[in-house]
Amino acid sequence: MTGAHRPAAREKALTRQAEDYLKVIYEIEQGGGAAATTDIAAQLNIAAASVSGMLLRLARLGLVKVERYRGARLTAAGRLVALQLIRRHRIIESFLVTKLGYGWDDVHEEAERLEHAASAELIDKMDDALGNPTADPHGAPIPTAAGRVDERRLESIADLKVGSSATVVRMSDRDPEFLRYLKKRGIVPGATVRIVAIEPFDGPVSLTVGRTKQTIGAVAAAAVYVEGTGRAGRGGGA
Repeated sequence: MTGAHRPAAREKALTRQAEDYLKVIYEIEQGGGAAATTDIAAQLNIAAASVSGMLLRLARLGLVKVERYRGARLTAAGRLVALQLIRRHRIIESFLVTKLGYGWDDVHEEAERLEHAASAELIDKMDDALGNPTADPHGAPIPTAAGRVDERRLESIADLKVGSSATVVRMSDRDPEFLRYLKKRGIVPGATVRIVAIEPFDGPVSLTVGRTKQTIGAVAAAAVYVEGTGRAGRGGGA
């Protein structure tokens, strides 16, 4: 990797807290709207009253635009900084799992700490050592150094209909207990799932993973993203 595309110089002057704000705003925006002050505060586990001051500082740096009564949106410069941070996080996670033998449920907090300290050069070397993967161990796409990333909106298991099948693509890495819960049931990136039954009123979802029948809660089903959905043929599943 040549290093032709690097974060703006302002990124190096940002505090860890400011970087976290940009990453959270990016993640909220992926839901389709501006990042409200209350949503930012909830994601960062801080008081909503403290958010406005940071947003004003980020706006002065040209990294966000604050829309009255709506919230904050990243500028092009802010988006690049956020994607560089996400790139560092996901490459570090991949390196810890692939090269250092960490479990996929043990890497999020380590990556959260390291992502703020790792240089672009170190991340590039990690990326090359890994063979330039396109996704992290949890299936999340890794942005390129130029800030390009797969931002397709995927269905979740909760969106599937009875009898349909799909391939698991990704899930959040934030909760290690959740990751262990999924792995115990074989629900990992690349696994094929087929919906057997869905109980009403947010009840559990019965599905097959490969040839094994499992049951997961509605909340868990909504947090696992899939693609390649289709009706299962006669005799499909187990």
